[in-house]
Amino acid sequence: MEDFLLKNYFLLTTIVECLAAATGLILYKRYKHTAAKYFIWFLWYLSICDFASNYTYCIKNEGLFSFLEGTVFINNYWFGTLYWDIGAILFVSFYFRKILIHTVFKNTIKYATYIFVLMSFIWIFTHWDAFFKMFFPAISVNGAFIVFMCIMFYFIEVLLSDKILNFYKSLNFYISFSFFIWWIITTPFVFYGIYFGGGDIVFRNLQSLIYLIANMVMYLTITFALIWCRPESETEV
Repeated sequence: MEDFLLKNYFLLTTIVECLAAATGLILYKRYKHTAAKYFIWFLWYLSICDFASNYTYCIKNEGLFSFLEGTVFINNYWFGTLYWDIGAILFVSFYFRKILIHTVFKNTIKYATYIFVLMSFIWIFTHWDAFFKMFFPAISVNGAFIVFMCIMFYFIEVLLSDKILNFYKSLNFYISFSFFIWWIITTPFVFYGIYFGGGDIVFRNLQSLIYLIANMVMYLTITFALIWCRPESETEV
């Protein structure tokens, strides 16, 4: 079973990711007048970027992008850092500021995001060579902090309002829950990766399995939520 999952990591992740994006597209009319439409766009953004990140497979053996052989773009670390480690965090910040009510929470997220982006690009520019050779734990951990802050503020608002009575019908609840599960599971591996490095095959296999499980849980939860939930009038945009 483990070998099957590892060998089909990309395929399984792509299936659940595209399933969520396709479900969002099919049900787009249901959510087009709410903030959830931005989330559906985000699902497609992730699907396209994840697909594009596999350009590295087209470099070797005279592939389509063989002209990148010998350049800094032979690895996709730079792309993953931009579209996921930074880009995804920017979306999470944007989305939660759309669905939150309290101005204090919105402003806290906004300014924390400004600081995150500034620090991220300073880190990139001061570690320019490494930008093309590795992911940056500092950016990943700071991004996780932004995500947890957004989720915490959302749950506080739910607990302090009548939404708590029908939270299980809220798309935003499932989005928050799935994000929380994904980041709480994967963030520790950022720290462990510093000590184990890329040379430990056992650690790398375990990391891949955990990431695959986290991906499947997140995207399947989102797919279920898009089908199960109904638009929330208070999130109209």
